[in-house]
Amino acid sequence: MRGDDNRTGELFSYVDLEARVRRDHPLRAIRTIVNQALAALEREFSALYSPLGRPSIPPEKLLRAMLLQAFYSIRSERLLMERLEYDLLFRWFVGIGVDDAAWDHSTFSKNRDRLLEGDIAAKFLGAVLAQPRVKRLLSSDHFSVDGTLIEAWASMKSVRPKDGSDNPPAEGGGRNQEADFHGQKRTNETHASTTDPEARLYKKGKGKEAKLCFMGHGLMENRHGLLVDACLTFADGHAERVAALHMIEPLADRPRRITLGADKGYDTEDFVNELRSMRVTPHVAQNISGRRSAIDGHTTRHGGYAVSQRIRKRIEEAFGWIKTVAGQDKTKFRGRDRVGWAFTFAAAAYNLVRLPRLIVDTG
Repeated sequence: MRGDDNRTGELFSYVDLEARVRRDHPLRAIRTIVNQALAALEREFSALYSPLGRPSIPPEKLLRAMLLQAFYSIRSERLLMERLEYDLLFRWFVGIGVDDAAWDHSTFSKNRDRLLEGDIAAKFLGAVLAQPRVKRLLSSDHFSVDGTLIEAWASMKSVRPKDGSDNPPAEGGGRNQEADFHGQKRTNETHASTTDPEARLYKKGKGKEAKLCFMGHGLMENRHGLLVDACLTFADGHAERVAALHMIEPLADRPRRITLGADKGYDTEDFVNELRSMRVTPHVAQNISGRRSAIDGHTTRHGGYAVSQRIRKRIEEAFGWIKTVAGQDKTKFRGRDRVGWAFTFAAAAYNLVRLPRLIVDTG
């Protein structure tokens, strides 16, 4: 018998959100890891909020919502709140009931400064990695490092001389007037963006155009390719090596030597010598294009060097996910601190996507 296509509203619903999500859904395993990490940050959250006044939206729910934004490539908080309004899976993961209203999208802007002040992104990444079943997946001896460009929100039209010598005419053209930059020499010493003064003109390689950008850095352990540290700096020619030394130094404080794999951009004498002084074996790719490499045969002859050079390329998988799926290829924020917070948080989200399968596969 064919049923009637009638739309009837129910006054009450007796099905719990927990029953709406299938038992083998990937978000179940992720949510367990996330909840344990957030519970470990309870004291940090309490320190960020005043004990007086009206209760705010719990930071745990805000962070779970931001993780969904990264997992599902949602472009803005406005669209995220629209999705949270009708998607039961999202409501279950964030931890709000069926009848609870979604928040206004401005809630994220108001709370981002508070989370930024507490360096919650880096602490969340650390809390995920500190869990016993996650910690046993990590290598403590072999690491890889690399950097990637994060395009700034500012456009090239916003780049102006710092001395104000080419102020736009008072009449005509509007704020988006035509501009011809051909023949002009613009450098970070003489020019800056009026939209985001902390963004820097930089190009990754020869023959490529310069863009306003920041530089993100990641440190990966070589056993399963998980990011154990991430940070963001101004874009310049020394940033990658300085950030690499900053990230590897805490891990090198141990009796046994560790290794650090990297590409040709890290093959400089000062960087290699600095690593060796920290008892870190530099498994850096040799750059012999018209120059002498700082990596000699005493390093390259070992089998571990070839293994590091093969595995280090996996960090590009992490950068690819962070920039495409998590939407960090062109940031939506202004200022190095905010862009860096989003980049580090996206690194934590990347680990969370990979962890459930790794935990199952390793028993």
